[in-house]
Amino acid sequence: MKTRFKIYKTIGLIGICIATLTACTDDLNITPNDDQTTLSEELFLNESAYEQVLAGIYANLALTGTDGAGSSNLKNIDAGTSQFGRVLLYVQTLSADEMIWSYENDPGTREIQRNLWTAQNPLLLGMFSRAHLSIALANNFLRETTDAKLDARNVSTATRSEISAYRAEARLMRAMAYYYMMDIFGKANFVTEDDALNSQPPVYDRAQLFSFIETELKAIDTDLIASRQNQYGRADKSVAYMILAKMYLNAEVYINENRYTDCVSYCEKIIGDGYTLATNYLHNFMADNNTNSATNEIIFPIVSDGLTTQNYGPTTVMINGSVGSIEVNGTEVGVSPGGWGGALRVRKQLANLFGSAFANDDRNTIISSGRSIEITDISDRDSGYILQKYSNATSTGTFGIDQTFVDTDFPLFRLADVYLMYAEAHLRGGGGSLSTAVGYVNALRTRANNSNTITSSDLTLDFILDERARELHWEAHRRQDLIRYGKFTGGNYNWVWKGNGSNGISLPAHFKVYPIPTASIAANPNLTQNPGY
Repeated sequence: MKTRFKIYKTIGLIGICIATLTACTDDLNITPNDDQTTLSEELFLNESAYEQVLAGIYANLALTGTDGAGSSNLKNIDAGTSQFGRVLLYVQTLSADEMIWSYENDPGTREIQRNLWTAQNPLLLGMFSRAHLSIALANNFLRETTDAKLDARNVSTATRSEISAYRAEARLMRAMAYYYMMDIFGKANFVTEDDALNSQPPVYDRAQLFSFIETELKAIDTDLIASRQNQYGRADKSVAYMILAKMYLNAEVYINENRYTDCVSYCEKIIGDGYTLATNYLHNFMADNNTNSATNEIIFPIVSDGLTTQNYGPTTVMINGSVGSIEVNGTEVGVSPGGWGGALRVRKQLANLFGSAFANDDRNTIISSGRSIEITDISDRDSGYILQKYSNATSTGTFGIDQTFVDTDFPLFRLADVYLMYAEAHLRGGGGSLSTAVGYVNALRTRANNSNTITSSDLTLDFILDERARELHWEAHRRQDLIRYGKFTGGNYNWVWKGNGSNGISLPAHFKVYPIPTASIAANPNLTQNPGY
């Protein structure tokens, strides 16, 4: 079992934030319609409750309920369609050119991977609701940690000395939830701890969310724990810097403003905070990535543990799903031999990025032997290449504690992404140094044991887009990248099964954001549907 911040030392932590709430309404369970919840005073008789309730905010990224992997604390929403990391992977990766899911009877997957989604898609409802639950949990924590509340409870000086950092973390996690809402849906129900309970939330658009997140993350900087000084699994200054850097890189999409100079600046902040690349690329995706050399590279993970946090999250899905139907190679990666019988395969556009120059590149974990690159029938699990990037094996040759629910944390943010963001923002006019940008790309190649390093003339925007796929595939970035490059919608770049065409067809421009779930609009009349849906 992993050593980390005890986010899950009591499996009921998310129950503390849900089951014991005195007013958990249907609106909260659906949208949530946010903040219809209050915490029991009895909970705080023990001052350790403050850390436990903070842990519940983090737990919402991994857990879906308190009664095992199949339980859900979102009413009428299945656990499999609402685990934060899993639905994030689906909306950002399955919707693009890197991944295919074989079992299209799984709710919502067919529509996501064929770009046929509607406002009734359960995965979109799961994403919308889970992100808003993060916001609600953070708001509740902030309401319960005001000076007035702490005074009334006679909270000790020792505990109070920790709470300013706790509050900053809660605000950061709320800002991150709003960041994903801004990116994926273009709007969100907007509530902070200052809003009255049971009020109908207003709706913020992208520009309003961008302004709030930027202001909030800068405001909490002095209270956040310094980079790399917090407990593993908890957020620090660099997590805030990472969100800001990604916002600035995509600012032309979000608010039609060039903020590449700011992106470079925040990338430099992160790089200057002492992160280094893992000695082995694959250490980032192994069962001991919380203790091996990846701890120097991973800026923020979604924690997974085969004993204490059993869930159908992204790493459990990808490791079991990547076991080939032909190869039955599950024992190699620390799960049951057959895994999930070939649930996941690689679209050929990703496979084609790993040509002969990448034959021995550690990032190339594609298995092609005995397989065709083509997937003409999605249900044919024997067609298409498979991938062995993620593993429930450790760097020391052992395996995770469970053969289904993996010990592998999902690297939501890591240093390699920062290197590539720096290079791209530099090319887009954000300043910095060309030689430094080239050095960062070459550092990634050298780490991957690829001797084909590049020169300044090789560093172009198209090169960076391809290199991002080679380095960051299946890490929930691809949709965002393709949108930023103008290649997600329209027909100037097609991939297999884009738009439900076997060779890909054009997508309408309004697909750059997802529709607002119908159930969410029903719960809050202030929400309106995105144009085109």
